[in-house]
Amino acid sequence: MADSPKIRFLPGGKYGSGRAGFTLIELTVVIVILSVVALLVIPRLPIASERDLRTSARTLAATLRYLGNLAIADKNRYRLRISLIDRDMTVTRVIQDGDEVAVTDAMLKRLSLREGVEVADVVTSRLGTVSAGGEAVLNFTPLGAEEFTVIHLKSGEKPVYYTVALYPGSGRVSVLEGYQEGTLPGDDEGEKAPGGERETVR
Repeated sequence: MADSPKIRFLPGGKYGSGRAGFTLIELTVVIVILSVVALLVIPRLPIASERDLRTSARTLAATLRYLGNLAIADKNRYRLRISLIDRDMTVTRVIQDGDEVAVTDAMLKRLSLREGVEVADVVTSRLGTVSAGGEAVLNFTPLGAEEFTVIHLKSGEKPVYYTVALYPGSGRVSVLEGYQEGTLPGDDEGEKAPGGERETVR
């Protein structure tokens, strides 16, 4: 005689075969909830390349501000060379006879952008636009930054841009989202650039 299936009694007088699990409706509800959460959260997560681009822009802005303050504080002349050929950035101190010597400040010895981030171009009032294959030279004197400068950084195959703007006199440095060209009306008074998010490094 074959063994009969074992029946177990459940609370409330119900009985079942002993196997527990999720119903199809419960699984469907869970999947729908997870899908909604993913749709809300994923677009808010910054893409790695854009995050690196923003970090590089902020770091460059802080370096420019620091270099201007250093020139004012120790009454020396400094020169920042930005090579658009090999993505190299170097700072030197200009001595009285015009020669350049290496800086001893650790913060200025290792200047680099994040992987995948590069300088698209540099625009200054003296040099105009310096693009691929060129070199931009920025001077800092005991009065601070010598000229108005705009540095465009880019990242990705479909480039995303950030703009770093350096103002002479005040020494203020702004970081703007997107590719911003030249001076903007009211820009030096702290107005927001159209289509871009502003951060100011003081």
